[in-house]
Amino acid sequence: MATKPRDFLAVATPGAGKTTFALTLAAELHASKSVQRIIVVVPTEHLKHQWSDAAKRFGLALDPEFTNSSAVNPAYDGVVVTYAQVGMHPFKHHAVASARRTLVILDEIHHAGDAKSWGDGIYEAYNDVEHRLALTGTPFRSDDSQIPFVRYEEDGEGHLVSRSDYTYGYAEALRDGVVRPVVFLAYSGEAQWKDSAGEEYSARLGEPLNAEQTAKAWRTALDPKGDWIAAVLTAAHTRLLKIRAHMPDAGGLVIATNTTTARAYAKILSGISSTPVTVVLSDEAGASERITEFSESTSEWMVAVRMVSEGVDVPRLAVGVYATSASTPLFFAQAIGRFVRSRLPGESASVFLPSVPVLLQLAEDMEVARDHVLGKPHRESGWSDELLEQANRTENEPDELAGYEAIGASAELDSLIFDGSTYGTPTVAGSAEEQDFLGLPGLLDAEQVKILLRKRQSDQLDARDAEEKARRAAERQARERAQILGEQMLSDGGASGGAGGAGAAGGAGAAAAAGGAGGGGVASDEIPELRKELNARVAIVASKTGRPHGAIHTEARNACGGPPTALCNAEQLRDRIAYLRDW
Repeated sequence: MATKPRDFLAVATPGAGKTTFALTLAAELHASKSVQRIIVVVPTEHLKHQWSDAAKRFGLALDPEFTNSSAVNPAYDGVVVTYAQVGMHPFKHHAVASARRTLVILDEIHHAGDAKSWGDGIYEAYNDVEHRLALTGTPFRSDDSQIPFVRYEEDGEGHLVSRSDYTYGYAEALRDGVVRPVVFLAYSGEAQWKDSAGEEYSARLGEPLNAEQTAKAWRTALDPKGDWIAAVLTAAHTRLLKIRAHMPDAGGLVIATNTTTARAYAKILSGISSTPVTVVLSDEAGASERITEFSESTSEWMVAVRMVSEGVDVPRLAVGVYATSASTPLFFAQAIGRFVRSRLPGESASVFLPSVPVLLQLAEDMEVARDHVLGKPHRESGWSDELLEQANRTENEPDELAGYEAIGASAELDSLIFDGSTYGTPTVAGSAEEQDFLGLPGLLDAEQVKILLRKRQSDQLDARDAEEKARRAAERQARERAQILGEQMLSDGGASGGAGGAGAAGGAGAAAAAGGAGGGGVASDEIPELRKELNARVAIVASKTGRPHGAIHTEARNACGGPPTALCNAEQLRDRIAYLRDW
């Protein structure tokens, strides 16, 4: 900012140090007398104190207690206020900003478009100041609400696209060692529920489902009374203990949808954690203080509702559980941003999440930079955010899922996602293979994580291919033995026993064929394992091609024929596995 422009939009991935950048600039402008007052505008009350505390390290005194009914304390260099505060009394804030040469820092500027009154208020209050520095880690919105003081340019297709003056994305920050590498551990499992008529349904997380089936399977998995969330929390705790062997103060965060599930998850964690579990609820007094206390402690777990997803600075967070059905790119990016802040070289983070296509895609796209596009807002094709939100409401709230009742859900580690690539690793929760992945070293840089995951996936696939080769050899030997037996029976039985011998031989051959085609009992027991392998192969192809999992499932079905995956017999599943193995 050598030319000291009036407006500057800096886009930096969460954890990259936006606060440090802004306060360094503010201190320099204040020391040179270019500005006499500094105003910081933030989304939440908690962040007012966080910014005030951070400013002290730069020799700046910012008042976090300034209200719409108070006067500016001349002992301070400026104030910290919220967007809501400005929106309620913009003319007061205009007077404060205009009284002196002022720098306004707009933290997470995309929030200025959350309500028309906020956007109008921000513009009215700060339209005349000397300098405006806008900061955001997520410069996009899921709607057409224009963000004040952000420059929009034509994209040639009739849309206006936001333009930043400086962008520092996750990929660049990861390369520079500014943020931690994040490994996503996606858990699938079979979910069962029933409707008001008592009819039972079953669906597998991670398989192609419609929006309603996904909502119900997702809700069933997150049900605190079920086995899925308990297994995932246990796995996450195992991972946290592994990381704490290298980072003794490493902490974990569970992001819940509402207060009911947050308290229930905390109860589960209390049974396995060696330290008290902190619960942060946005509608309770003292939430900010509890976050600060957890940040300064060495306790293992905090459970919070969505208010903790943005702007909360707890650098020691290294393990997360995404136990909510929120699926917008904005929320997901901000939530994952809680885990990426790097303190020491080699620190890594792990985030556990349901194996749901929309979340898997967001995890794979973590490095993709986005802008805010007016007239073309982001929409998850084929998904209903409203339906997914309703899937996690409390039971006493009416919604489109009325009459739904969760029965239960199993959990298994379905895949690992890192650096935009998916590593298929279907394993049963609590198995030795799962423990192997949960035991990934806690100190690995991005390249080391990539090398290790690729090696483990290669080893797994080699083992599965060897098993498949051995299985096919055994089937071939069984068919040969059946053929020899049939020929002997025909030879020994003569003309009189021919019919019976032929029948016996035919029966043996039919049994062998049934085993190979998936029609017998033994073959039917193979189906769950074959589904796992198919999902793993789909994940591998997805990582190579960048295509969605659902599209690959559809291509395999079109190429091989047969019903949807959930209705396939063993032979049909093997055909699709063989088709994908050729990629």
